Amino acid sequence: MSDTVVKSNEVKTALKGFIVSNFLFGQGSLKFDDADSFLEKGIIDSTGILELISYLEETYTINIEDDELIPENLDSVNAVDAFVLRKLNGEDSANR
Repeated sequence: MSDTVVKSNEVKTALKGFIVSNFLFGQGSLKFDDADSFLEKGIIDSTGILELISYLEETYTINIEDDELIPENLDSVNAVDAFVLRKLNGEDSANR
């Protein structure tokens, strides 16, 4: 983990850009709120979640464990944001 401080709005902005580019193919026609479920809205499917995990691990230099692969951590912009910030702060998100 680097010494760079990552802020919530930075995670959200980068994440939204990643989603639009990789899952909405650059089309902003599908609007979604930060609290919207990726799976329920059809934004990301189960295969896409694997791409999201890879992106998060590479971008934020974190390791996402199998027991952390739950909707509470990965199924909305808000959930991913909170999860990444917990990981960067060294908090154990699996035991919330």
